[in-house]
Amino acid sequence: MYVRDAKNRDEAWLLDAIDRVGLDDVAFRSRDYVIAVDEDSGERAGFGRLLVHRADGEEAIELTGIGVVPEWRGRGVGAHVVERLVDTAAADGFDVVYVLTDQPGYLEQFGFERVPTEPDLPAAIEDRRSVKRDTLDGDVVTLRLATDAFEMPRRLRDAFRDAEPGSDGTEAAEPEESPEDFGIDPETATYKYDTGR
Repeated sequence: MYVRDAKNRDEAWLLDAIDRVGLDDVAFRSRDYVIAVDEDSGERAGFGRLLVHRADGEEAIELTGIGVVPEWRGRGVGAHVVERLVDTAAADGFDVVYVLTDQPGYLEQFGFERVPTEPDLPAAIEDRRSVKRDTLDGDVVTLRLATDAFEMPRRLRDAFRDAEPGSDGTEAAEPEESPEDFGIDPETATYKYDTGR
C-alpha cells in the first residue's frame, strides 16, 4: 500500500468515490488530491485533498475531502492519506494545516488541536468555515496542526503496511470497470467494428 499524487486518469474514480462516501466535490480538480493504492492489485483505497485559501493578503491551507472506500476502512489508509497531505503542505512552505470537520476525534489522534476562538483563525479559513457550516448543517469544528507535529500511531502504520481489502471479515468487491475508466463516453461513442445489433 502506498499514497501517491492523483493523475488525470484517476478523475472518474475520484468523482465516483467522493460520491460513494458522501463527500462534497466543490471546486473539484483531480491534481489537488492524493490517492492510496494497493501495490499488488492497483486497487485505489482512499483519497484526500489540499485546498489553498487566500484572503486579506494571506494564505492558509486546508486538508479536506478525506475518504476511504468501505472495503478498505480500518486499515490505516486514512491515516496515511492525512500524513501525505501534511507532508505535501510542509513541502509547499506551510507551517500549519487546518481541517474543518464534523468528526474531530479521528484527526485528534494525529496531534490536531481544536482552534478555540475565531480570532485565532486566518481570514481565509474563517471564510471557508462559513461555507462549510452551511454544508454540514452548522456542526463544524476547526482543527489545526503544525506540519512538523504530525504523529502516526504505530497501530495505524502497521495496519497500513499489512492492508488487504475485506480483511475485517467482509468480502472484498471486485472493482467494476466502466467505459468512463478508459475515457469513453458511452452515450456518444461509436465503435469501429459495430455490427449494428
